[in-house]
Amino acid sequence: MGKLRRIKKQRERYIKMKRDRRIYLLSPKDYSPETIAVTFAKTSRSPKPFDEIARELTNERASEFHEKWVVGYGHASVAEHAVLHLALENVSRLAIETIEGNRLASYTEKSTRYQQWDEEAFFIPEEIESNGLKAPFVETCQCLFTTYHSSIPRVEAYFKRAINKGKDESEKAIERRVRTAAVDVCRFLLPAAALANVGVTINARALEYAICKMLSAPLVEVQQIGDQLRRVAGLETPTLIKYAACNPYLLSIREKAHDFASILEKPKGSNDFRRVSFNPNGQDEVLAAILFRFSARADYENTLAFVQKLDKEAKKNLVVELMNSRGRFDQPVREFEYAQMTFEVVMDQGAYFEFKRHRMMTQTVQQLSPDLGFVVPRAIKEAGCEQAYIAAMRKAGDLFKVLAAVSPDAASYIIPNGFNRRALFTMNLREAFNFVRLRTAENAHFSIRRIAQQLVEAIRDIYPLLGGYLDAPDEDWRDIERDHFSDLRVH
Repeated sequence: MGKLRRIKKQRERYIKMKRDRRIYLLSPKDYSPETIAVTFAKTSRSPKPFDEIARELTNERASEFHEKWVVGYGHASVAEHAVLHLALENVSRLAIETIEGNRLASYTEKSTRYQQWDEEAFFIPEEIESNGLKAPFVETCQCLFTTYHSSIPRVEAYFKRAINKGKDESEKAIERRVRTAAVDVCRFLLPAAALANVGVTINARALEYAICKMLSAPLVEVQQIGDQLRRVAGLETPTLIKYAACNPYLLSIREKAHDFASILEKPKGSNDFRRVSFNPNGQDEVLAAILFRFSARADYENTLAFVQKLDKEAKKNLVVELMNSRGRFDQPVREFEYAQMTFEVVMDQGAYFEFKRHRMMTQTVQQLSPDLGFVVPRAIKEAGCEQAYIAAMRKAGDLFKVLAAVSPDAASYIIPNGFNRRALFTMNLREAFNFVRLRTAENAHFSIRRIAQQLVEAIRDIYPLLGGYLDAPDEDWRDIERDHFSDLRVH
């Protein structure tokens, strides 16, 4: 009886405490990520406050909990409460593609737009070095970097002659603007082997799968990074990622799909942006879903029927009423996700590196290769650098063929940002609003602005009422091509 009274009093005390709202941090300065994860997990079965649960835990007890519940019983969502901040330095930009290929994480990387690369800042892949091709690889990388560095001052001089000086703009401000513009253009010469840094914030559940993908990747560098991540992250979350390993399914699907795909023919023509498919009722379904959410009685079928019966003017008025209070930086409501679209696009690798950051969409990208040719920025031509630029790009494209004979995957290291790449992507209308606002902005790179404006045109054709609210400036992608490129497909 005494034990029951104590339990009853304890429960009453916790019930009273629950009446007082408390919001506070469980700081990683005080607790390990695994302890924080267990603390949150235990609240499903314990009436105790979080901080009291945390104080009672040790790293050993947390590890035992994870071993039993996360590993043993498969309650993997617990691992999402363990968050790690990982600093990766001097990894190739090609490896970063795999590192950043995980949707549930945050990344910040060294930018080719705002920093200049050192001439020796490139990675030499083991696959190439072991096949006796290190010398031509290093020579070609040095050629690309030399052309990059020698082009920057000449492109700067061109921009200094060409730009319009702003009112009250100082010489120092002009120099900064000119330098940024020049680096922005010359980045097309940087190869995928260029070394960069990337900061990653990720939870342990997502990290475990990310490490699995890295350990299953075809590139030795990526496999080594995966192994290093497993060791480093294991210091903080030893139990939650201990079973991350090479995944036979990922290995198998790559091998088998490659065999089937090898018989496919190359496409004829050079369509850079193509609509593949879309939901023709997407616009009506978005409007119906919004009304459905705020209706107390109607089911979705009748709500959709109501929207579809509206005449053109009434539907337009409905959209205006729903959208007219939206501010420039307000994300559309979640119901915009019911409108789905799929596109195929050819873009230069520099643009793709920005495009891939939009991880809420579904992206499938083909191998980085010289097959689709490379772009020539207009500023390179106007600055008198075109001959050296084309020679360096062709040198890289020629070496790719040699490297591909011994290692098709590692051959991509030599391909610079200026080469084109084909991607397939599916996005919803809500994601499109976010993408368009960021990538049509005045400070966005002209390569990605061109793609974003093509997307704007396509969406407004598909969904004219809702697409009219996309936050895009009045700029035509054809004008971007004319103003910033002298050629889009040089082989």
